[in-house]
Amino acid sequence: MSQTSFYRAFEDRYRGSRDIIKDRLRAYAPFTAPLLQDGPAAVLDLGCGRGEWLELLGEDGFDARGVDLDDGMLAACHERGLAARHCDALAALRAEPDNSLALVSAFHLVEHLPFELVQDLITESLRALRPGGLLIMETPNPENLTVGATSFYRDPTHVRPLPPDLLGFAAEHAGFGRQRIVRLQEEAQLHTDAPLGMINVLEGVSPDYSVVAQKAAEAAVLAPFDAGFDAPWGITLADLAQRYEAQLAGRHAEVHGILGRLATRGDELGQALERSIVDADSRLTQLERQMREQQQAHHDAILRLQEAQQQAAQQMHEQQQAFAQLHEQHHQSAAAQDARIAHVEAHAAEMSQRVVDLLSSSSWRITEPLRRVTTIVYRLRNAQREGRLGTAARSRVRRLIRRVGGAVLRRPALKRAARAALRKVPVLEARLYRMMLDNREAIHVVLDDDMTVDAAELSPRAARVYRQLKQEQARNTDAHSH
Repeated sequence: MSQTSFYRAFEDRYRGSRDIIKDRLRAYAPFTAPLLQDGPAAVLDLGCGRGEWLELLGEDGFDARGVDLDDGMLAACHERGLAARHCDALAALRAEPDNSLALVSAFHLVEHLPFELVQDLITESLRALRPGGLLIMETPNPENLTVGATSFYRDPTHVRPLPPDLLGFAAEHAGFGRQRIVRLQEEAQLHTDAPLGMINVLEGVSPDYSVVAQKAAEAAVLAPFDAGFDAPWGITLADLAQRYEAQLAGRHAEVHGILGRLATRGDELGQALERSIVDADSRLTQLERQMREQQQAHHDAILRLQEAQQQAAQQMHEQQQAFAQLHEQHHQSAAAQDARIAHVEAHAAEMSQRVVDLLSSSSWRITEPLRRVTTIVYRLRNAQREGRLGTAARSRVRRLIRRVGGAVLRRPALKRAARAALRKVPVLEARLYRMMLDNREAIHVVLDDDMTVDAAELSPRAARVYRQLKQEQARNTDAHSH
């Protein structure tokens, strides 16, 4: 690969596209536009490169010509039909007549030349320019620390960076009426109040700058250019550093203010925290005291509960023993009661059987008249002793008559005969009838469901046996009821 093709490829990569370069170059319009007021103006572009500036000037109406020593660059110009030729910059400039050019431009040329040649270029430009004509020299800006320290030396053909003040002073010293340092291509945020960072200080200043110098002329000729020369152009490194320091100081002040407020707030929080700790300690002490009281109360409650459980267990044991004793006593009492009931039942059965045997015996039937007579004698004796013999005799006669009447009534034939006889004596019939109906003096005792005995007919011994039998029956009934 040839050296020529290398440099063109290098420019294509690191300088930027044609559109970008042309857009940057339009920033010079405030200076170049007044040059067209007197008709077409001749322009010589030294080191024309790929021809972006020649193309832009042609579009604006200038008669622009360029020279360059790189054949690759010249080929790029010829591809677009631009007037560019192979020639040394100083030689081309020296060939121009005096006061013949409206504009001499040198974009990224002076950094390729020794400073003595730069001074010669400035001197020859002043000679060839017409009064009021302009010299534009654009070069990498060493105020941009990144450019001055690094990217400037990326191009191996660069000789040395030129500080803006040096290049501006060289134009003044050569005899130009006025010069202006134009700083371009800063980042847009640098023209706002956006916060600056260290990276902005290092590489925020325009990577390129130019010195625009004007040849002295009458005031009327210079007046249209005043706006361009008086306008602010870019930000210096000092301005950017001061803005950064001011913002940093502001941030520091703000931080200090915040720290102060935080310190004050910290003191307040510390005091509040201290009060909270004191309150917390107080509450903790109170809680500990309450916890100890609750633990003591809980312990006492547990002791009382244990005592109550022991007492309940003792009472339950005693109740179980008492229940066992009661159960044993009840068992024994029930057994004894069952034994007594069995004895009473056996005795009652025996006595009942004895009575039945007695009443069913032949001796009972044989001795019946004797018992009757004995009973009558016994009752008459008692009646005589108590003074009621007459009453007893009458009662006995009435009972005798009722028994006789009953015997007669139980025999139908005898009943008919007695009734036939009594009809003849109505008064006697009525009286006998009343006596048969009036049985209030008769005492009947029920022995069982189908046997009735007149107590008055029993002997004293039979009556005593009968009373014993009734007592045993009563005890037997009470035992069964319990």
